[in-house]
Amino acid sequence: MTIKILVLGDVIGKPGRRVLEQQLPLLQDHLKLDFVVANGENLAGGFGITLELTHFLLDLGVDVITSGNHIWDQRETLDYIDSQPRLLRPLNYPDNHPGKGWVVVETAAGISIGVINLIGTVFMQPGTACPFRAVDRFLKQEEDRLPQILLVDVHAEASSEKVAMGWHLDGRVSAVFGTHTHVPAADHRILPGGSAFVSDIGMTGCYDSVIGMNTEKALNRFILKLPERLEVAKGPATLWGLVVEVDEVSGRATAVTRITLRDGESLDHLGQLA
Repeated sequence: MTIKILVLGDVIGKPGRRVLEQQLPLLQDHLKLDFVVANGENLAGGFGITLELTHFLLDLGVDVITSGNHIWDQRETLDYIDSQPRLLRPLNYPDNHPGKGWVVVETAAGISIGVINLIGTVFMQPGTACPFRAVDRFLKQEEDRLPQILLVDVHAEASSEKVAMGWHLDGRVSAVFGTHTHVPAADHRILPGGSAFVSDIGMTGCYDSVIGMNTEKALNRFILKLPERLEVAKGPATLWGLVVEVDEVSGRATAVTRITLRDGESLDHLGQLA
């Protein structure tokens, strides 16, 4: 038996929510998905996630929501994250931070799947622990509590750090997928030890933009050095994701396929995945 999992990169503001609301139910039905993971830290106008938007994703069929450096942008998240175990913050944040960096969730068929959320340290905010040592320590400490199928979101700027994490965890987890840059990578594959990998899934949002943000305002910041506040771009959105098929017994990935869906686009071209 294989488990079919959809992982989605950063969902950006209203355009990302719109295309996700439109296409995810169709994908779930068409591909017979067993589990969905989405990075939700840019849902609230590009900066953070609210309680309402957490419920939006969960009600839509997302099983686990991962995050990264924007997890605390909406202050209310500090108040409710402890009561919502399916919303993760990075595991290697300081221990006194609210929330958890991992969770185990059962599919409708009763199969347990673990999700771990890490954040990188290269070109990222200071003060976080080494993600490599943190995940090693975690896997050793929780070995008896973890299921066979494990998914890891590495939220990091440097592709090299995410690629290194893929090799570091190869054979120990089912999949390692990168988020944060909002730029889809073409290096999706199954590593020799059986772990699916991609250095960045890409975002679910408006690609006629600067990584999901209004182009004019972003250019003003780069060229004129003006203190422009970035805003989510408007216009058609695209969903980028990765479908990972995992052997239920071994926990090893058996197939990995990138999918792309635009606003209103038919799912006909995904027929080979059904």
